[in-house]
Amino acid sequence: MRIHDRVLPSPAYEEAMKALAALLCLTAFCSCAPALRAQTRADAGTLPDFDALLGGPPVAQSPGPALTLEEIERIALQRNPEIEVAARRVAMAEADVPAAGALDDPEAMVRDWGVPLTQPWDYNQAQNMFMVTQALPGPGKRSLRTTVARSDVTAAQDRLAAARLRVHVEVRKAFYDLLEAQDEMKIHDEHVNIARQSIAAARIRYTVGKVPQQDLLKAQLELTRLAEHMIGFDRDAEVAQSRLNTLMGRDPSVPLRVQGDSGAVAVLPSQTSLEELAIAKRPDLLEAETAAAKSRQQQTLAKKAYVPDFTVSAGYMLMPPSSTMRNNYMVEGSMTLPWLDHRKHNAEIASAAAAVTEQDAELAAMRTEAFGQIKESLAEAEAAQKLSALYQNSLRPQAEATLHAAVIAYENNQTDFLNLLDSQMQVIDLDLAWRQALTDFNARMADLEMAVGAPIDLTSATTAPSPQEEKQ
Repeated sequence: MRIHDRVLPSPAYEEAMKALAALLCLTAFCSCAPALRAQTRADAGTLPDFDALLGGPPVAQSPGPALTLEEIERIALQRNPEIEVAARRVAMAEADVPAAGALDDPEAMVRDWGVPLTQPWDYNQAQNMFMVTQALPGPGKRSLRTTVARSDVTAAQDRLAAARLRVHVEVRKAFYDLLEAQDEMKIHDEHVNIARQSIAAARIRYTVGKVPQQDLLKAQLELTRLAEHMIGFDRDAEVAQSRLNTLMGRDPSVPLRVQGDSGAVAVLPSQTSLEELAIAKRPDLLEAETAAAKSRQQQTLAKKAYVPDFTVSAGYMLMPPSSTMRNNYMVEGSMTLPWLDHRKHNAEIASAAAAVTEQDAELAAMRTEAFGQIKESLAEAEAAQKLSALYQNSLRPQAEATLHAAVIAYENNQTDFLNLLDSQMQVIDLDLAWRQALTDFNARMADLEMAVGAPIDLTSATTAPSPQEEKQ
């Protein structure tokens, strides 16, 4: 749940903006008649053109339908190149499983004994033997090898899950960056007309000598700040579009628009619940657990070195015609004697035991590091949540009230134009800062999901009422 489903200006802010626009239009109209009759000051014509400062008319938004976060995530998870590579590696690991527990290839042998040197082509006088041999590993070795190979599949699946998680987190960050840039452009467009009217009124009043030149210069300075903001918004939007397109496996230059909510949850999960979720879901921890289990299976397999391997052979022997029994068969069996090479096998067992302790220590270290990352990410998310709430519940309402009071005071000649302009720009700056705080919160939540290793379900969190809901 979100504190606010959509970033919208409050009624007090809209009322102040409408009053400010009407006041500036009325000021410009009342000053037009004497301005037309008055001679323009010599230095008025030298002032910069405010249309050039605004950069011309607003640029049309990118074509195509706007995509939601869920749609972009679905496309990215289906087409992202990194995920495709990880999926192919899982298929490769699965293909290795049957071979791991398979028997060695059988061997065929042909042997001719007693061929006369004087007639080397006369095999009829020789003992001709045809034999097939098969090696048989000791009991339990084949199943252990298959289990080890299956653990490689599990590890590959964990790496695939890690790749999907990275894409999920990067998509969320880039999505909210682009959403913020779009919202900032909307704020810019909302204030452009007010800024144009402000500078027009200031220029007319300056021309007729009712305000000093500093008022006009101040208005143009604030207008230049809007143009400066727009340059940054365009850059942020272009960078976010490129990142999202790349994550979706598309050309980075493809136009893209997004739509969605930008808000902060009222209640974050506890660190204990997040740690439990990380143990159950975080891919690198699961991969480390798989590696630890694999090392134990390899240790068991190393101990099987003292179980002898066997070789069985069967064959047919054709004797020379002078033999009493010309057709014969033979059966042969052999086995290894691992007890005679105990130093080698003891070293293998000790190495496997050391690998088990190393994997267990690495798993413990990774869990400690993961819990630390969760703590840091949770603290950053809580700080971003408090900051966004401060902007929403305190700073923005105070700035809007200040602007409303400045409009009323200016209407009654109780304040000057510069104070009115400062109040307007303060509202703009706080709106931009508020949206930046919301974007930071969503980015910190994405980092928290990366630390936990899975999306965090916030649907059960209670929602704090907005200021408008509190009034109602």
